[in-house]
Amino acid sequence: MTADAADTLAGREEPQAWWRLYFDRRLLYIFVLGFASGFPWAIIGNAFSVWLADAGLTRTSIGVLGSVTMIFALNFLWAPLLDRVRLPGFCSRLGQRRGWILLAQLGILAGTVAITFTDPATGIMATAVAAAVIVFAAATQDVGIDAYRIETIPASEPRGMAAASSVTAAGWWTGAGLPGAGAFWIAGTAAGGWTMAYAFLGLVMLVLIFVTLLLPEPESNREERQAEDEQRVRKLLSDKRSPGRLSTVIAWLTVTAVLPFAEFVRRNGVRLTISILGFIVLFKIGEAYMGRMAAVFYRELGFSHQEIAMVSGVMGWFTMTAFMLLSGVITVRMGIFRGLLISGVAMASANLIYSAMALVGPNMGLFAFAVVADNFTTAFSTVAFVAFVSFLTSQVYTASQYALMASLGNLSRTSLAAGSGWAVDVLGGNWALFFFITAIMVTPSLVLLVFLRYQLTERLGDVFSKHRRPDDRPDTVHPTEPDDAPR
Repeated sequence: MTADAADTLAGREEPQAWWRLYFDRRLLYIFVLGFASGFPWAIIGNAFSVWLADAGLTRTSIGVLGSVTMIFALNFLWAPLLDRVRLPGFCSRLGQRRGWILLAQLGILAGTVAITFTDPATGIMATAVAAAVIVFAAATQDVGIDAYRIETIPASEPRGMAAASSVTAAGWWTGAGLPGAGAFWIAGTAAGGWTMAYAFLGLVMLVLIFVTLLLPEPESNREERQAEDEQRVRKLLSDKRSPGRLSTVIAWLTVTAVLPFAEFVRRNGVRLTISILGFIVLFKIGEAYMGRMAAVFYRELGFSHQEIAMVSGVMGWFTMTAFMLLSGVITVRMGIFRGLLISGVAMASANLIYSAMALVGPNMGLFAFAVVADNFTTAFSTVAFVAFVSFLTSQVYTASQYALMASLGNLSRTSLAAGSGWAVDVLGGNWALFFFITAIMVTPSLVLLVFLRYQLTERLGDVFSKHRRPDDRPDTVHPTEPDDAPR
């Protein structure tokens, strides 16, 4: 072990060395794709909720219609296709990852153009269908982008992986925040209102498509490793001298749809797998409930479109981006477990500020403070969460395994949060009580996290410690890799 490595393991590396992580050119690619991943939420997130509210829909209807985003929680069902299927024309020219990303972005553009010509005030069905197209394409894009990131900077580069987690999160919030703020501003000032706002978002999507064409494709031995797995399955299914077409098809389907998930369970064990997936579902459920209704809350409190755009949009983007980058350094220095635990408590505390805001009324100072506090805790928890999930993902079945875990995380943010508007209505519009309830929702996940840490330590070693790095335990990061795999 070199002196440099020893200093790193002992946590004595000079602070400025951590900032050098952000000068890696690969992080620029990851930031751009993070922007593209967050951008659909500028279309179907807060702007969508306020558009529906302006059109006269009830809080319950807005919450239910927003559940179209539950499609994000289902993208693991078709994620294996992004690992195995080469799209004619797209993948042959751009590569496996960029080919699928480009196809998904064309779908987002088509849905955005379609939603521009709908009017929820006169009929909600066309708006809902267009939103569903956007979400389906965006969910597919997320699978491709997450796989691109993990293959570009894998877990064998632990510090780089943490930096990549923070950069992709910063890009995500930039994509969801700045275009969304622009849409709010246009909706409140332009003659065409929301029609012009969504036309603007369509133009942003065109630019993102052009940028995707310029990005490099990550290098990977994924196809060779999958071919080896498929060959082994074929040998189990048929006679070696005459494999047969049926066994070839079954082997392909097995490696595509079954082996990615079977490998994850085999590597972690059943009990640990259940604990991991349970934590992922529960960790951000309180934040999801709060976030779904935040923009509606701002409007009901009396803030204008322009005030929401400036505070929640522009200022929110600036602080969120800065906090995301800072959180990457904190997560590396503190360790994943401490990062998740502390950020979970802080996330709950930030929701209590919104309770105070509901009691005080439309106070701009408190509004700004709430947004800053919420952005810091969201940034901290998101970076630690993404690093945690990325660490557990195989390099051979990247899209499939990451999509499964990310989909469960999206489950709380989408389908489980569909009842957020109903909850406010049941509480009689008592926003203070609503935000208090969202604050305590994080408790079950933190209890599970403590239990999960001991399971992970027992099976994998102290993966959460700031004094250990995954590449010091070559068999625990991706056990499917050969012993002589480069680290």
